[in-house]
Amino acid sequence: MTPAKLRAPHARSRKSGGFSLVEAMVSLIVISVGMIGIAALYGQGLSAGRTALSRTLAVNLAATMAENIRVNRLGQGAYAGAGADNNCDPDAGGGVDCTPAQMAAHDLFRWNTDVARELPNGAGAVTFAAGTPPTYTITVTWEEVGLGQVTETLVVQVPTI
Repeated sequence: MTPAKLRAPHARSRKSGGFSLVEAMVSLIVISVGMIGIAALYGQGLSAGRTALSRTLAVNLAATMAENIRVNRLGQGAYAGAGADNNCDPDAGGGVDCTPAQMAAHDLFRWNTDVARELPNGAGAVTFAAGTPPTYTITVTWEEVGLGQVTETLVVQVPTI
């Protein structure tokens, strides 16, 4: 056998000996970029979940006020006024017989307390427009991280009895 034939198998086995350092570094960089992308998506998912929770709370609070207005239809313009703790709530031990306007002010007081407690820097407002049927605009405003001030509005028409 010639010396060239003896060297050929050895040269072939050296080329297929494994990964080089450059290949390992490139694969590490590709995996690192993928992990950074996954971490960014995870952070955005957490933020979107927090925003969705706040919006759900705001919608539920606005619906609660709309239900209070439907129950006390005669309160009308008093819902657009200032809230007051008139001790009208029989569930909380209040034994006062309230007028519809006093009940509306009490509902507004309790509702604003709930809005401030449930949402960060939360505030609620109700505007009243007389007409047939009367129209109430219920607004809930709060601070959302990364978005600033956010407002949820619900317009309700409640005919008087």
